[in-house]
Amino acid sequence: MRYVVVVVVLFMISLVVLGSSDALAPTVSYEWVVSYSQRSILGANKQIIVINDMFPGPILSATAGDIVNVNIFNHLTEPFLMTWNGLQMRKNSWQDGVLGTNCPILPGTNWTYRFQIKDQIGSYFYFPSLLLQKAAGGYGSIRVYSPELVPVPFPRPDGEFDILIGDWFYTDHRDMRAALDNGLSLANPDGIIINGRGPEEAFFAFQPGKTYRLRISNVGLKSSLNFRIQDHDMLLVETEGSYVQKHTYSNLDIHVGQSYSVLVTAKTDPIGIYRSYYIFASTRFTNFYMSGLALIRYPNSPIDPVGPVPSAPGSWDYASSVRQALSIREDLAVGAARPNPQGSYHYGRVIVNRTLIFQNDVMLSSNKLRYTINGVSFVFPETPLKLVDHFQLNNTIIPNMFPVYPSNKLASLGTSVVDIRYKDFVHIVFENPIYDMQSWHIDGYNFFVVGMGFGAWSESKGAGYNLVDAVSRSTIQVYPYSWVAILIAMDNQGMWNVRSQKAEQWYLGQELYLRVKGEGQEDPRNIPVRDESPIPDNFLRCGRVT
Repeated sequence: MRYVVVVVVLFMISLVVLGSSDALAPTVSYEWVVSYSQRSILGANKQIIVINDMFPGPILSATAGDIVNVNIFNHLTEPFLMTWNGLQMRKNSWQDGVLGTNCPILPGTNWTYRFQIKDQIGSYFYFPSLLLQKAAGGYGSIRVYSPELVPVPFPRPDGEFDILIGDWFYTDHRDMRAALDNGLSLANPDGIIINGRGPEEAFFAFQPGKTYRLRISNVGLKSSLNFRIQDHDMLLVETEGSYVQKHTYSNLDIHVGQSYSVLVTAKTDPIGIYRSYYIFASTRFTNFYMSGLALIRYPNSPIDPVGPVPSAPGSWDYASSVRQALSIREDLAVGAARPNPQGSYHYGRVIVNRTLIFQNDVMLSSNKLRYTINGVSFVFPETPLKLVDHFQLNNTIIPNMFPVYPSNKLASLGTSVVDIRYKDFVHIVFENPIYDMQSWHIDGYNFFVVGMGFGAWSESKGAGYNLVDAVSRSTIQVYPYSWVAILIAMDNQGMWNVRSQKAEQWYLGQELYLRVKGEGQEDPRNIPVRDESPIPDNFLRCGRVT
């Protein structure tokens, strides 16, 4: 018994010496070559971006607690950054992969992302964050599994499939970028693809009676999509790292940047006669209708499905979509990355320290289209904001420049940074006063979606908030002429990107950064390692940091 005590003491001492248990965590390493490839997609040749010659790219798979190394070799002719949509990068925004935190990986060079996946499980995806490169591909799925000691709240599936749905454009991403730079808006897409393939080119092999987990993400540029499977129901179990109350859906609205996990049980037949089935992803809330098509195939089934295809919801039926969104609730009785239930954190009882309203809109700058948040259209400084902050460079981040509430000021260009106190509990309202779907994402965080509704938001709306079992996620849609309210615990120090997930809006200025710091930590040298990771040894230099 004394021997056991000594071993435990020595183990605890080793953790203190190492600074944390991170040094003992398993490591998962990837080496990715990012390059161009000429491919035919939807019947048209296009130069796309592949990873290790794959489109979509390889699955990034890890377990909560793992340290992940991704060494990226940039074989493009342009700078490159990869961002990890939904991974929280706990206290390590150095690895976030957006231009406000990282200098780009230059052509012909490589750089290694290194981060630990802490207290997080679920389904996500990665994609290029610069220069509208996402329109050329370069994206792939992320799976984060629960630790062995944390039970999963459903039987282990017999198999898993990653399904990446999104709109696709024949036009080269550089030409699309030039059009936006010249003040034009993006045209309608040319089609919908599923796992990088056109109609009936992607298929998923089912075995009778087996249950499969489908991890579905909308990786497109602008289109909300409705996902459904012919003659198969979907049991929703997880969204962006949260286990949800299990409900069966015949179709799911998946907005730009969102991810879901569903369980689908394959059919059985006593005489063993099976057929193929359609998988559909079709546009929602647009002035055009397009659909992507994949197949489920059973053993010895004919290639072509038969029977009626699953009907799409009404194109402009916002009410049913809102009802579906509000029906997705957190399963409080289970744990995610930890054994304790998700409902052990009573967010509805936490005192709100601050309310922020972010209102999206449009403006003209030199007669060219731009998009704004609270009347400010974001422009990047020559040096990433994270480096500006770390090296305390002057005249870049202007205190109190960003109007935290919509005001009567004229719309303008600016570098929007909102200072947030570490560990504050913040109420954010996204207001969408225009006739267009919006989709918002916050890097580094999940947030509780406590309310949504049509019309203008007012403080009286708080009486109807869900303060018990609201879903926690990182990307939320806002319907036209509507609002969404979220609550967020600011427990992740760093410089974090808030952006429209719609590529045109993001590219043309609809983003800002949250600078989360504790009191007395204006100087980065005063931030304890436990609160934020130090600048990495391999950090890239650019702009005023050379």
